[in-house]
Amino acid sequence: MEWFNWILSSADSTLRLAVPLIFAAMAGIFSERAGVVDIGLEGKMLFAAFAAAAVSYVTGNPWLGLLAAIAGSMMLALVHGYASITQKGDQIISGLAVNFFASGMTITLGHAWFQRGGQTPTLHNDQRFLPAELPGAEWLGDTIPVIGPLYRDVISGHNILVYLAFIAVIITWWVLFRTRFGLRLRAVGEEPNAIDTAGISVVWLRYRAVLIAGLLCGLAGAYLSTAQNAAFGKEMTAGQGYIALAAVIFGKWQPRNALLACLLFGFLSALETRMQGVSIPLIGVLPTQLFSALPYVLTVVLLAGFIGKAIAPKAIGRPYEKER
Repeated sequence: MEWFNWILSSADSTLRLAVPLIFAAMAGIFSERAGVVDIGLEGKMLFAAFAAAAVSYVTGNPWLGLLAAIAGSMMLALVHGYASITQKGDQIISGLAVNFFASGMTITLGHAWFQRGGQTPTLHNDQRFLPAELPGAEWLGDTIPVIGPLYRDVISGHNILVYLAFIAVIITWWVLFRTRFGLRLRAVGEEPNAIDTAGISVVWLRYRAVLIAGLLCGLAGAYLSTAQNAAFGKEMTAGQGYIALAAVIFGKWQPRNALLACLLFGFLSALETRMQGVSIPLIGVLPTQLFSALPYVLTVVLLAGFIGKAIAPKAIGRPYEKER
């Protein structure tokens, strides 16, 4: 029975740790399906995390913090869109500039406002998104074997942003593959000339995709500082934006596949704490640093191309020049 409890606790940790990756991966899918490379996922998440924690602490309302996170992230998305879509600048450089700006500005503002070395004060429970138990969780967990504990310990007991992350995957799939807007969005990432010829604005479509990406990154950042943690810390995203981008590529720009990749990364992160002090037969106790490095090592491996053939949208990374 001990191994079953270990599986349940690992699955629970996997879901919690995968949430910011899921939001950011869906953001990357929207942006890149429209032909705009979004290296700035990391920066938007980081800035949103700071905005959420700061506003939640000042107002005492995590929902206002969430709105601030979305607003801050979408503001940076507009900057990225203006540089890469309107000014036709290099999308990689623009995204990196967003990351550098967020990294420096969060530390500067945090130090100026809170005098805590770039961090925000610890949030109280009423300033955070707290876990909630789903109906019948305890009764099912004590009554029905296997399924009951799975419902009680893995599915129940999460905050609202966890469930919203999985809903975001369904919405992303539905918007991209079941709506006219999604069809046009995918088309603008493949053949923008054809979209322009049909009388549809390529620029406006790409701006909308970038703004949606900003919204989703805002949710990811707010989760980090007001749900998963109880404050903002310097560089708290710790490369998760790049990992989410790797999940997008690994998932071949498909929401379902990207979700599975995010869960894989979440599981590897969960191993860091689950394997502390655990002795493996014939090997012994492995250093926790090994498990800490696994998600980043896997990211490098995936981005190096060891994922099979992944065909990106044809027009990705190319500024659109209107034919005359």
